[in-house]
Amino acid sequence: MFWLQREITLPPMSRGFHLITTQIRRAVPELERLQVGLLHVFLKHTSASLSINENADPDVPRDLERSLNALVSEEFPYHHTIEGPDDMPAHVKCSLVGCELTVPVRQGQLCLGTWQGIYLCEHRNRAQSRRLVLTLWGTTEPAAD
Repeated sequence: MFWLQREITLPPMSRGFHLITTQIRRAVPELERLQVGLLHVFLKHTSASLSINENADPDVPRDLERSLNALVSEEFPYHHTIEGPDDMPAHVKCSLVGCELTVPVRQGQLCLGTWQGIYLCEHRNRAQSRRLVLTLWGTTEPAAD
């Protein structure tokens, strides 16, 4: 059984959905050694989130951002406002979308669909760098049928 855990830091990104599949793959080159396994991605923040979604059409991340903004208004009468008008809505969006993902690994590759990618969903107007914990586990032996 193979285990690896690594923390990476992504630079600050603008508000919106940002494809980070390549950064994740680069951070765990050991992925290529696994025949069968799982990659768990955990975001150590409460004002951003992670999503697997279409990575082919640039309209998709823009529409996802617009949809979340329509669902979670900055005009709602929040009590937690000390960190600015975008902070509490960012926490709500994180709760709706989530801060972790698990992706199957097969023959050294993430088992994402043809049009799927991993996105960092930045919900703040002035974002900070974001930290991810990547936990890779599995076997280097071929799977039994």
